[in-house]
Amino acid sequence: MSTLTEIEEATEKLPVTQKQELMLFLAARLRAAGAQLPEPRQFSREQMAAWIAEDEADLQQFRKSV
Repeated sequence: MSTLTEIEEATEKLPVTQKQELMLFLAARLRAAGAQLPEPRQFSREQMAAWIAEDEADLQQFRKSV
């Protein structure tokens, strides 16, 4: 495998446990290479309130359908 696309396609065929192993392997390699974590994302109170309201509305709709 020599391209990211080939690796991604091969990864799709792995069982979940091996995907987890791969994630840990990659994380260790990134840390060893000195990779920086991305900056935390910032969300406004309004954005979070809108998401919560949408989630609550979806829950109510779900409860009505069952």
